[in-house]
Amino acid sequence: MTAPIVALQMEPLSHISIETNTTFALGLEAQNRGYQLFVYTADALSYREGKIVARGHWGTFKSSKHDFYVQGEEMCLDLSQARFVLMRQDPPFNMSYIAATHFLELLPPSTKVINNPVAVRNAPEKLFVTYFKDLMPPTLMSWDRSLIDAFIETHGSVILKPLFDFGGNGVLLLHPGDPNLTGILEMYRKIYETPPIFQKFLPEVALGDKRIILIDGKPVGILNRVPPKDQIRSNMRLGGLPEACDFSPRDREICARIGSTLKERGLYLVGIDVIGDYITEINVTSPTGLPVMNRLYNVDLAKDFWDGLL
Repeated sequence: MTAPIVALQMEPLSHISIETNTTFALGLEAQNRGYQLFVYTADALSYREGKIVARGHWGTFKSSKHDFYVQGEEMCLDLSQARFVLMRQDPPFNMSYIAATHFLELLPPSTKVINNPVAVRNAPEKLFVTYFKDLMPPTLMSWDRSLIDAFIETHGSVILKPLFDFGGNGVLLLHPGDPNLTGILEMYRKIYETPPIFQKFLPEVALGDKRIILIDGKPVGILNRVPPKDQIRSNMRLGGLPEACDFSPRDREICARIGSTLKERGLYLVGIDVIGDYITEINVTSPTGLPVMNRLYNVDLAKDFWDGLL
């Protein structure tokens, strides 16, 4: 009997580090459970006469830092033949990303897409959090200069970030009276089509920005990312130092509040960012952190992921 298929829609394997890449960890565990892996990038998706197909490669993952992937035959696979499709490519959350969700939405129920592509499309991380406005810091999303000036006057120092970028790109700290504000907004206008986000600066970020992983609506892992000295961005890809930490009562309250909504929408694997008492983002696209949590706590969250599905 042919082994069932897990299709991984992800970044090119040449771009990843297996020490930090969550998709690799999930794929390796699926392989250990007897699944065939088919690996492709989002731009290889096609609609062909009623079928959603992807051009990619059969692959074998190995726990070897310098030789972690054996590339097999290239082919165009009808994704309805897969038992699971993991939609794991990185943002930006642009029209290409949205088109991929529409394609994957057309797959039959026999092929389970993680996360639900309809829910992903309707829950960009910096907007989805607004459904829980009492859990987030004071926030403005606008190009309106009078609203921006009033927000800064009310809240003092603020964080400015783009609405649909990721990984700390474009994140800036602005102080009242900043002479660069006009120039920064002009630059943003040239780069981004959507209104920027302004959030009240949370000084607690100096102590770290927590990443919490939820599987099927339940919190299963947490780590604290401490920003480099004299930095406000704590993303690990930008030098943030991961450290073990405990769930605070507020962390558990936040997870309890959002967990049922995630489960109802089919958002199976989610990462949330928490600074102090506030949630700042709900990452439903390609949440990271599993391999680092595994090492910090001697657990295997990839097993938890598949245990919940199989």
